[in-house]
Amino acid sequence: MSRAERLLELMQVLRRQRQPVGGAALAAELKISLRTLYRDIASLQAQGARIDAEAGVGYLLRPGFLLPPLMFSADELEALALGARWVARRADRRLGEAARDLMAKIAAVLPAELRHELEAAALLVGPAPAAAPGDAELAQMRAAIRAELKLGIVYRDLRGGFRHFRTDRIAALTTTAQRYPRRRQALLKEWRASQNIAAQ
Repeated sequence: MSRAERLLELMQVLRRQRQPVGGAALAAELKISLRTLYRDIASLQAQGARIDAEAGVGYLLRPGFLLPPLMFSADELEALALGARWVARRADRRLGEAARDLMAKIAAVLPAELRHELEAAALLVGPAPAAAPGDAELAQMRAAIRAELKLGIVYRDLRGGFRHFRTDRIAALTTTAQRYPRRRQALLKEWRASQNIAAQ
């Protein structure tokens, strides 16, 4: 386990505690020595974590400290890199550039050890389908979704109900003034429920 992962895990353990917890118990849960625990607590305190420490009582994390976003596990970094690579290769130009900019911003604030893991992430994205919608159509779709506006779509092989539309089959696209029949969150909840029923 890297030091960054260990600090993240220590924060998670402290967040779960409602009462002070002893150093020996923390060290045992994290499978580290007391000396390493003391160094890690001091490091987190130096980063702004309000960790109260009282001899014979233990440690307690006070509310209000947010762990900086640069603290990722190896799996989280791999997921982040893969997701950003997928968007950079498969989305329209504007969203692809946003994904690349996001990765550059994150890499700039990561410790050297984690930056190397991010850059060396081995999960790659295959080539995009040959037929794909243009940048303008995808940007228009995202804008309509954010505004919760219905889209008028000329689509091949259209059926009713919840559908997964392949963007490469959209022949024409217009944004209408019609609102969704229900809020986006409610529709998403219904869609998720329908997917769970269909999967059983």
